[in-house]
Amino acid sequence: MPRGDKSKYTGKQDRKADHIAKGYEKRGVSHKEAERRAWATVNKESGGGNKSGSGRGKKDTKVSSRKGGKLGGRAAAARPKAARSASARKAAATRKRRAA
Repeated sequence: MPRGDKSKYTGKQDRKADHIAKGYEKRGVSHKEAERRAWATVNKESGGGNKSGSGRGKKDTKVSSRKGGKLGGRAAAARPKAARSASARKAAATRKRRAA
């Protein structure tokens, strides 16, 4: 089996990689680099291809997903309340202006 062959991956792993790659592409990463990062993430979480036989798959760790969730909102939380409040008021005004 050549390097990069995806035949040993389950459908769930394949869907997961597609979803992760789309997220990277939405943030401006090239298609090829997004695919590479997505499969690296799937391999890190699941330990590689799991389509090997009944009962021989490994459980997913979800370590990367957890890390991303924990990082989210950290920058906003570090800002003072007055700054967050001003941003919220400005955003609300912008939404109101665009809706009209």
